Amino acid sequence: MALIDHPTGGYRFLPGISPYSRGVVSAPGFEIAHVTLERPVPDRLGFEKIREYLGAEGRPVSALCGVELRSPRPFSFEGFAEFNASYAEILRDWGVFVDGVNPVARTNVAPEVAPPEVPSLHGFSYARPAGPGPATFVVAGAGELPEGVLEAGAIIRRGETDPSAIAEKARFVMDLMEARIRGLGCSWDRVTAVDIYTIHPIVALLPTEILGRIGPAAGHGVRWSYSRPPIEEIEYEMDVRGVRAEIRIE
Repeated sequence: MALIDHPTGGYRFLPGISPYSRGVVSAPGFEIAHVTLERPVPDRLGFEKIREYLGAEGRPVSALCGVELRSPRPFSFEGFAEFNASYAEILRDWGVFVDGVNPVARTNVAPEVAPPEVPSLHGFSYARPAGPGPATFVVAGAGELPEGVLEAGAIIRRGETDPSAIAEKARFVMDLMEARIRGLGCSWDRVTAVDIYTIHPIVALLPTEILGRIGPAAGHGVRWSYSRPPIEEIEYEMDVRGVRAEIRIE
């Protein structure tokens, strides 16, 4: 699909499925800034924090273009759909949707150690005015499911967690990341952060399946979060971004 301009947000997005887009990229005259909370807060309070932050920055709520959530445990497919409906309602009420389409990129994972008691906001991204410079972008999280599909039967190597299965899942997810980056009109050489979410060992995958494929971005290394993807039976997830501004707030 072609990129769609957000009329008031300052970014473009690559449509995905109803709960979130596949990724976002800054529009001319804007950049995407990434914000991480020092401590996750329950999602409803988190969205109020986002509203307050954007207001203080002089940006409309429609500038929100990325959300990172942490959940107590992976959802069933049915539970994931229910959660997504509630989440999307907030963005729809804010007027973030474009012609009924959710433009916001999202990652939602379940930490294996010290998970939150309820779904919580970990971070977010927004578009703000900026001078000339290369495009900045955020790619939404993805696990080993084909684009646009939320069905257990479509999981790559479903039910398998041996090293060869995890390697195949990692290759599949890397292919998704590359396709999304290209769809945003960007490339690996502009990536500044690579996040991997799995409870399975990744050391053997680093030389060839991960670092060996990301070119200059390998210089930034990768961040491995010992977490599960948001849906039961999915074992491996990634997201990436390319930004100049990394901000931390209370």
